[in-house]
Parts: sequence; structure tokens; C-alpha cells
Amino acid sequence: MQLPYLLAFALSIATSEAVSKGFNYGNKNPDGSSKSQSDFQNEFTTAKNLVGTEGFNSARLYTMIQGDTASDPISAIPAAIAEKTTLLLGLWASGDNFHNELTALQAAISQYGSAFTDLVVGISVGSEDLYRNSVIGTQAHAGVGVDPHVLAGYIDEVRSLISSTSLSGSPIGHVDTWNDWTNSSNAAVIEAVDWVGFDGYPYFQDTMANSIDDGKALFDAAVAATKEAAGGKEVWITETGWPVSGKTANLAVASIENAKRFWDEVGCPLFDEVNTWWYILQDASGSSVPSPSFGLVGNTLSTTPLFDLSCNASSKTTSSSTASVPSSTGSAGAIGGSTNSGSDAGGSSSAGDSPNTGGSSNTGGSSNTGGSSNSGSTGSSGSSGSSGSTGSTNSSGSSGSSGSSGSTGAGNHPSYGSYNPYTSYGSYNRTGNHFTNSSTSGRPVASVAGPSSTPSTKADSTMFTGAASNAAASVFSIALGALVVMIIA
Repeated sequence: MQLPYLLAFALSIATSEAVSKGFNYGNKNPDGSSKSQSDFQNEFTTAKNLVGTEGFNSARLYTMIQGDTASDPISAIPAAIAEKTTLLLGLWASGDNFHNELTALQAAISQYGSAFTDLVVGISVGSEDLYRNSVIGTQAHAGVGVDPHVLAGYIDEVRSLISSTSLSGSPIGHVDTWNDWTNSSNAAVIEAVDWVGFDGYPYFQDTMANSIDDGKALFDAAVAATKEAAGGKEVWITETGWPVSGKTANLAVASIENAKRFWDEVGCPLFDEVNTWWYILQDASGSSVPSPSFGLVGNTLSTTPLFDLSCNASSKTTSSSTASVPSSTGSAGAIGGSTNSGSDAGGSSSAGDSPNTGGSSNTGGSSNTGGSSNSGSTGSSGSSGSSGSTGSTNSSGSSGSSGSSGSTGAGNHPSYGSYNPYTSYGSYNRTGNHFTNSSTSGRPVASVAGPSSTPSTKADSTMFTGAASNAAASVFSIALGALVVMIIA
């Protein structure tokens, strides 16, 4: 074998092992029943064999706990071992169950050993806990969240637990909405993690121009803001997608055609370049259909998707298009951009902080308080969003300078408008078992403060280092070592 071909072979090994690509998986079926090992295994097999794709062999989990048990390890683990599906583990951090998550993680390590740990590409401590702990999450009754310093402590606990196990080298992160990563009061979490998990859905940015024509630009701008806040740490795409059915959210139309376009314009440039877990393979079955629904395969688990998933050469170009930061109209005011009910928006009005669900179940509200980029120091925390309603200036911060109830609001936030982070997030969680914990009205809330400057208008592939660049380097070294041995032989 000639040297150029050997080098190409070594590079192909390094590349194929470097980046994770897959879907999100809760521990409940669409009808609310707990998934068994065979359920997970059928999903993993389907994902790997989706027509028009290859390499969707990674699974992001939201909990370590098997449904209907207190602390047994989730049956997705033996399913992943059987299917050789890599895992982004999740430990649900909100509520009072975190130490049961630790128990399940420790039991999984002991029970499955290296067959399990060799598949782990990372560990996520929590999912959107900072959002639920925010002013917006509290007013939207999104459920119980976690204070950033408590969450940072949980991350340290996980790091300590795995330090003497075969998971000791696994990178630990946290997953949250992009606007909560840009909130400077959450800096303790960024300091504690190895990577930052990005959840972003332009469809739900319904106080802004959010048609499918705006989808890629909104996505790229949000990722750029997250990268700036992450301070050089890896940014992984942990949730994104566009619904195939459901109601229209401002200008965003849920349709198969638009879901395909979002896949082509946003997904294809990410796949095989950036750690990406798409939302979602299947979220509907029989009469259990959330609204909106994001599932790629419809009501029946099948390798034939609802639309063509193939990524051609043009759609695989890196995500380097100009992502101008959308300016705010401020029309939604400080807080109350949208008040969709949980039943309309996602088929569930419960709090959504169950580890089974894989997300939160907001019933409404926008994420930025006040539309302008430097819209005053306190912002409005009133439910009507009457303060700061104009948001017309991005420089003086003259509008929205005071809040109707005097609580902390949006100060010095970039001009993303009255962004509504997933008013209908409950829809994602029809596959899970919602707890009904309501948010605590007296809980201290973080001020919604963004970075001091407007984020970069470019969202190119350099904002990500992919599925652990260290792992890529290790694999590349191994491949080169093997190459040297072959040449000597």
C-alpha cells in the first residue's frame, strides 16, 4: 500500500471517530409508558439506518434512571452496547432527585464496565435548569430550576464520582438555552464545565421575524452569542430542529417542507463537523401526537423519514454564512412576549422538570426583558411586559430602564429582541413523564444580563471544536502509530 493511501486511511479513522451525530432520547414512549431495552434498541437501529443518512449512531440521554424505578440504570445503556451507539449521558439536576442520578451512574459503571464507559462521549449535568431558574422561566411557570452555584456544585460532584472510574476522562458539560448562557450571572456554570451544550429553536423565537427564511440566521446568531459567552470552551449542539406539524408560531410555519429546509440549511453543515444531537427521531405514535411535533419519522418508527435527509455537497458547506444579529422591535415588551398554554403548545401544561422528559414545558414568556441591546439596568419583571415595550434603541438603553415591580430584568443584553425561549417546550416532553412541580415564586432569580458587546456576526465552523478535539487528537495519534508500524513492516 502506498504512503498517500495509508495517510488517507489514517485521517479517515481520525475524522470518523472525532464527531458525534445522533438524536435526543427520553426514557418514555410517546404514550407515556417507560421504554424498555428493546424500545431503545429499535430506536438506535432505526437511527443508524435512516434512508438518506449514515453515521447517526449517537444518543443524548436526559437521565441515568430507568423509568418507573428509583435509581436503576436506564435501559438505554445495554441497548447502546448492543448497537454500538455512543452516549452523551444526562443526569437530571432539577428537583430533589439528583443523588439518585448519581446512584444510577455509579451502578451503571459497576454493572456494565468498559463495554458501557467506552461508548460515553460526554456527560451532561442537567438540562435547561438555568432557564427554569431565570426570571422568564419563573414567570412562565416552567418548573423548578437550579441556582447556577448549586449546579456548579453538582458538576463537581459528578467529576469527583467518576475520578477513580473508567469514565474519569469523560468531558462534563451542561445543556441550556442560548440566552441563558449569555446571562453573566450563570458564569459559575461555564467555569465548571468542559463544554457548553446549546439548545436553540428559531421556530420558538416568536417575538421576532422567525419564518423559515430567518431560521439559519437566527440559529447562527444564537450560536455565535453562546460561543462568545463560552470563552473558548467547546460548544456542542445538543438540541435543535423544526417541527413537521403544529401551530404557526408568529411567522414560523410547522411543516414537513420547512423541517426539511431547516435540516438542509442548519443540520447538514453541522453533521460530521460539530457534535450534534438533533431533536428528534420520533415523538409521536398512534394517537399520541404532540403539537408541535418534531419527529423525523412520523407516527411509525421506520427507517423511511418524512422527507429526504440526504445532504448534498452544497448543503454540507460549513456554517459560515453571515449571521447578522437580529435587532429588536421591542414590541413584546419586557417579559410577556407570548403566553401559549402548555396544552396548545405541547400537549402538556405540567412543569416539565422530570428526568423522563428531556426538557422543560414552558407555557409562555419571552427570554429577553426589553427589546433593546442596552435596555436599562433593571428591566421589567411584570407579567404583562408593559415596561420597555418600545425597545427602539440599541445604544442608549433609554427604554425599559425601570421595571414595574423593581425586580432584576434585562440589563446590557444584546439586541435579540424579546426572544421567547420555547413557549411550547412542553411539546417536547410528551415522550416523558412530567412532574407537576410548580415554580417557587419566592425563589431568587438571576438578572438577565448578556455579554458586554454584541456577539460576532459570523457563525463559522471554528466556533466548535467538535466531539472533543482531544479525542480526535488521540485517535489521530493512534492511527499514525499504526501507519508507522505498517510502513516499517
